[in-house]
Amino acid sequence: MVRLSRIYTKTGDTGTTGLGDGKRVSKDDLRVEAYGTVDEANAAVGVAVTIAAQAAPGSLTARIGDLLRSVQHDLFDVGADLCCPRPKGEKAGERLRVNTEQTQRLEKAIDLHNEDLAPLNSFVLPGGSPLAAAMHVARTVTRRAERCCVTLLAAEPDSTNPETVRYLNRLSDLLFVLSRVANDGGRGDVLWVPGSNRPK
Repeated sequence: MVRLSRIYTKTGDTGTTGLGDGKRVSKDDLRVEAYGTVDEANAAVGVAVTIAAQAAPGSLTARIGDLLRSVQHDLFDVGADLCCPRPKGEKAGERLRVNTEQTQRLEKAIDLHNEDLAPLNSFVLPGGSPLAAAMHVARTVTRRAERCCVTLLAAEPDSTNPETVRYLNRLSDLLFVLSRVANDGGRGDVLWVPGSNRPK
């Protein structure tokens, strides 16, 4: 159990922050940017959870909310993983690390919810229902978090868990699929019309 007794410590007033291993780095460090953007993605998912929670218990929308709430726990795992650089010789189970099972769980959810969606014949504009719109915001923030993690992995490959990148990649896919589910199984999607505002 994590206990947080003080909210402010003043230790970051000089523009540095502490990583999970105790090392202090600049607040614009690649690692801080990565787990900070994951935190932002989690907040965006939280908006979608709040909207889904207004649905009748047991409904498809409520079940989507439950799935997204479980994703929020995973995203804290991703943040905790990124916050603590992986030391050389780390043994399995020594630290909280995102694993392949968590990524595979997302893949199963994607397959399940994608099965009955209406076929796509154009790109989808972010929007539709409030829940779908919220998931599109979460999807794009998750993509940014993924890009941050890719940058971090390239810069610090030995101390960064590559599963964090794979997890975020699948999550953005899941959020896209679920946004279509929330738009009446894709039937309420707003589709891009190329060049629709260009002069004839």
